[in-house]
Amino acid sequence: MLFRFLIISDEVDDFIREITIDSEASFLDLHNAILDSVEYTKDQMSSFFICDDDWGKRAEITLVDMGSSSEEDSYIMEDTRLEELLEDEEQKLLYVFDYLTERALFMELREIIPGENLAQPKLGKSIGLPPQQFVAFDALDVKTTTVTVGEEFYGDSEYDLDELDESGFEGLGDNLESFDDDRF
Repeated sequence: MLFRFLIISDEVDDFIREITIDSEASFLDLHNAILDSVEYTKDQMSSFFICDDDWGKRAEITLVDMGSSSEEDSYIMEDTRLEELLEDEEQKLLYVFDYLTERALFMELREIIPGENLAQPKLGKSIGLPPQQFVAFDALDVKTTTVTVGEEFYGDSEYDLDELDESGFEGLGDNLESFDDDRF
């Protein structure tokens, strides 16, 4: 059985890749096919996420064992076959290729083709340039918020000691001088 994936990017509008791969291939085989199709280096951490229909992450398939807790199912690309986790057309996946900035490619299992086998993944459509593999942190569009701290933040700069409520200071000791003192 074959799986045909459509791959797009939210960073580059005219980027499309289509990869057909055997359902018995591993996620590592798919990972390598994607990297080859976009000409990325193979020395970076990456993960696949099986997603729900709204792109919510459900299961992660990592390149290497990340030592996750035993309560969670742990999937490693090399040890996990595509057919183990994928069974429906229109299944959505994220391929996170840049962990530091959480950049990803969006994937959809477009077609399941029964009764056929494929020894090596096959690149079908290849349209547009992929997003850059690495982005400098200073090039990221970081939204910053500045807070102006002034009189409005602290309140009125002029206050009247007569406005202070002496009852709020009860119990602090008998040696407190009255606020009527000329020093104030």
